[in-house]
Amino acid sequence: METHDPVTEERSDEGRDLDLRTTRDLVELMAARDGAVPAAVEGAAAAVTDVVDRVVDCLRAGGRLIYVGAGSSGRQAVADAAECEATFSTSPGQVVAVFAGEDDSTEDDAEAGATSLRELKVAPADAVVGVSASGSTPYVVAALEEAARARAFTACIVSAPSSPLARIAHREILVVVGPELIAGSTRLKAGTAQKLVLNQISTVSMIRLGKVFDNLMVEVAAGNEKLRDRARRIVATVTGVSADEADEALAAADGSAKVAIVSLLTGLSAAEAQSRLADSGGDMRPLLEGVSAR
Repeated sequence: METHDPVTEERSDEGRDLDLRTTRDLVELMAARDGAVPAAVEGAAAAVTDVVDRVVDCLRAGGRLIYVGAGSSGRQAVADAAECEATFSTSPGQVVAVFAGEDDSTEDDAEAGATSLRELKVAPADAVVGVSASGSTPYVVAALEEAARARAFTACIVSAPSSPLARIAHREILVVVGPELIAGSTRLKAGTAQKLVLNQISTVSMIRLGKVFDNLMVEVAAGNEKLRDRARRIVATVTGVSADEADEALAAADGSAKVAIVSLLTGLSAAEAQSRLADSGGDMRPLLEGVSAR
């Protein structure tokens, strides 16, 4: 019986005899192959846009963004979810990743995937994004099926056409990057594509939610000196005050750059600025109409 390799396992003629090549040849070959990934991701822009808009709707309604993955795809998802809390001060549990774990055999455990979503009590307000290069990982497929049964919004990031995940998800983000340099090593081009798409989903969602002002990280969680210095510079940049004045405003605002900025530019107390921000859903723009920001 004739068999065919899955698209994510295909071998490339261009990449044969890798073990016989020089280090410089290998580095240049990888760079050239990786250079095609951004164009493939750009080709999925319409699908990513749709997913981001739905994610934003869910988060605004009090739902969660839940990533599901296994293997290298799962690790990408875990990293992206962790960065949302660190970079944008998302509430604990607002952006989470469900990961099959370090035991590779768990990828094949469909019941574990379904259970992981049940344990999270996935609900209609949530957005669940499955990440799998092949689009057929049993753990991720079962998790997305569970999310669909719960009437959550579902999406998938895949690198293979006509995948099981695509048949389940409300929206498919298909990024076909072709054969990997090392056959089947989807942590390479497919993994890079996943990383870029995950960056887009989380970052653009946070911008839409008002967690970025201009191109500044105004909801940075200032948990160390480097980040406290960043918050200070952000406040000083937007308002034009000195570093000392920025520090005073941040202290009054319990470290919130957004509260400090609104307070300094409007003359409101920190408590009043916090209340106004809560009323505006965290969006600074309506509060600063007619106010001169730098």
